[in-house]
Amino acid sequence: MIALLGCGVVLLSACGSMPVTGDIKAVDASQPGDSQVQVYAVAPRENATPDEVVDGFLESMTSDDPGFRTTRKYLTKEASRTWKPSAFTTVLSKAPNRSQRPVRDSDRSSTELTFTLTGDKVATVDAQNAYQPVAPTAFSRSLHLVRQNGSKEWRIDFVPDGLLLGQSDFKRLYRSVNKYYFATGPAADQSTLVADPVYVRNRTDPITGMDTVTQTVRSLVEGPTNWLRPVVDSRFPTGTVLRKGVTALAPDDRNVLKVPLNKKADGVGQRSCRMMASQVLYTVRDLTSARVEQVELQRSDGSSLCVLGSGQAEEFAPDGSSGAPDSQYFVDDEGHVQRIPGSNKGSGDPEPVAGPLGDGPVRMSTVGVARDEQLAAAVSQDSASLYVASVVSAGELPRPAVTSRAKKPEDRLSAPSWDGRGDLWVADRNPDDRRLLRLAGGTGEPSNVRVPDLGGARIEALRLSADGVRIALLLTEDGHTTLKIGRIERQGDPDTLQDVSVVELRKAAPQLADVTAMSWSGRSRLVVVGKEQGGVQQVRYVQVDGSAPASGVLPGANQVSSVAAADDEQLPLMADTEDDGIVKLSPGDNWQTVLKKGSSLVYPG
Repeated sequence: MIALLGCGVVLLSACGSMPVTGDIKAVDASQPGDSQVQVYAVAPRENATPDEVVDGFLESMTSDDPGFRTTRKYLTKEASRTWKPSAFTTVLSKAPNRSQRPVRDSDRSSTELTFTLTGDKVATVDAQNAYQPVAPTAFSRSLHLVRQNGSKEWRIDFVPDGLLLGQSDFKRLYRSVNKYYFATGPAADQSTLVADPVYVRNRTDPITGMDTVTQTVRSLVEGPTNWLRPVVDSRFPTGTVLRKGVTALAPDDRNVLKVPLNKKADGVGQRSCRMMASQVLYTVRDLTSARVEQVELQRSDGSSLCVLGSGQAEEFAPDGSSGAPDSQYFVDDEGHVQRIPGSNKGSGDPEPVAGPLGDGPVRMSTVGVARDEQLAAAVSQDSASLYVASVVSAGELPRPAVTSRAKKPEDRLSAPSWDGRGDLWVADRNPDDRRLLRLAGGTGEPSNVRVPDLGGARIEALRLSADGVRIALLLTEDGHTTLKIGRIERQGDPDTLQDVSVVELRKAAPQLADVTAMSWSGRSRLVVVGKEQGGVQQVRYVQVDGSAPASGVLPGANQVSSVAAADDEQLPLMADTEDDGIVKLSPGDNWQTVLKKGSSLVYPG
């Protein structure tokens, strides 16, 4: 395989042919590369050996081969007809290894061969483009080759559906994008958009011929991924798709993106249409070099269905990101809650909050502040009691809202967290009575939240997403602490005690053997502190689907015990450290000490 660097094109070939002019450079099929480099497959040479056929087929899968037409030339006609490359994608830690297995029947050994492909599977991407990580797992698949009747040519006649890619090729070929849907369920704000991350091809999709924007809009219109579907809703009517033949969508010279739809959307009312347009606007605004300022949805006859500008879409801003809180709060060395005003991005002078948490008689250890910054919840220094009080007006410290009866402080209450609906959450880690509790509105009676998939694990820490439909949990089991994301399902009257459960827990940082701290950082991303097996502590970003951004590892800090991030990704990342106190990391900068004394620094939420 060779790369023509002058034109940014990579040719994949099993025959080893080379150009006669220009600079050349050997590259590995799965080495990290520039996502702008376009890769083309090369058909098998005449009388190619079985090894060359297998290598050429595997390399061709990493290409931008339209329709995988060249890739299919390594297959028999029947295998080419039945192979479904779009069924799913298996991601290995690196390009697959291959080994040849002889056919036992000696009479067939000259006409049939079997190859075994092996590696460590780290993820799959399903037909909905949803990424599903796994801890590195041994992978093995077989390819069967036959010598074509009446010729000496070897071809693959048995191949599993889907694509098989090394991790670096996957990152070169695909990119993560957020689709947006509206939160549903009792007490839901029906205008709250929730991010649903998927992976689409970086350039043109070989199967559909669609560019990246069109792939993304198509995926949006088709509906949410299965994991998120029970708690979100799309305003696109069932059966709505892009108008037939649409393969390229791009904003015009006025930054207007026009999206042609089929007849299913023709009769949509203006309110629903505006909500549909807001889903498109927030989904595509980071995909093009020109910022999309307006979305126009079109009927099947090309007439305008509705138009929505970016200013009008603010009412649907995902996770309340428009005007989201940006102050920080922490517990000082006297056990009182203090606030750092948000206007100075972590550099201002702290001040005690109003009310009993700012100057009351009980020393606190951790704090969580409601997103409207009216109420806060703090856990006492012995971790036994949770108090909820105003941070904007004076008053007496109320009785504890929750009390843990565990014997040891480390077995009592976790740090509290507030969701985007104004509910307060806390975990009681008592070995004799482990509970995940929710206080409706922050002041309601504590109610137990069911977590069917918890098994024998213990909740060490929790953080709620701003959209109110997802929860991040640090779970300890068998001596390791891992990060999992759960979906929050609510049933019943929102004005009474609801039946709330956290279901379908999935790993969000499988590459880390132990996670010690985490925080939401934006709409579908978390910042985590942890260690790989046998490694040192690192601070890094992970996507809510468990994938890791290419630039996810952050500068190291000394002995980080907790971390805090805001919904606004431009605000500094904050952390508690053993040696340097509370530190911050602004975009493009290094860690800087903010306060030498203090702990449990948090953003509202």
